[in-house]
Amino acid sequence: MDEDDRRKDRGDSQDPDGPERDETATERADRNWNELLQELRVTQTGLQILTGFLLTVPFQQRFGELEPPLRVVFLVALSLAVVSTVIVVAPVASHRILFRRSAKPELVSAADRSTKAGLTTLALTIVAVVVLVFGFVAGTTAALIAGGLALAFFVLQWVILPARLLGRVEGRSGR
Repeated sequence: MDEDDRRKDRGDSQDPDGPERDETATERADRNWNELLQELRVTQTGLQILTGFLLTVPFQQRFGELEPPLRVVFLVALSLAVVSTVIVVAPVASHRILFRRSAKPELVSAADRSTKAGLTTLALTIVAVVVLVFGFVAGTTAALIAGGLALAFFVLQWVILPARLLGRVEGRSGR
């Protein structure tokens, strides 16, 4: 068997990354895992800073001035930050458990779903923090407007624009 016979995708239309790559399924899984890890590194840093900040807020002198509704918003934001952290770090924990078990494709698939869920909860965390800060500084109306705008901006940037790009790519490739 020569090297060309070991290649798995040689123009395979079923290859999720397109027929132009010349890699085995194992190479594809490794590449996809490495790309996902790079994305998680960016996300984890910001998320850890945000979570750390939220963990210190109750110990600040002015925290006692928060109205009860804003305390609820704070607790929601903190809870979402913790959930986001757990979800975003979950692929690393899964990798440790599945290490050397020939489960890279399954790991990549599960980590992809986990990362999408983590990004969703991260967006909701940031929206809650925006509501909290605007509520404390400028009042309820400003908080609701700012939170709505933040949510809309996340939906635009993280859902609508990528979906439009996907539509263009699928239209171009006939998928």
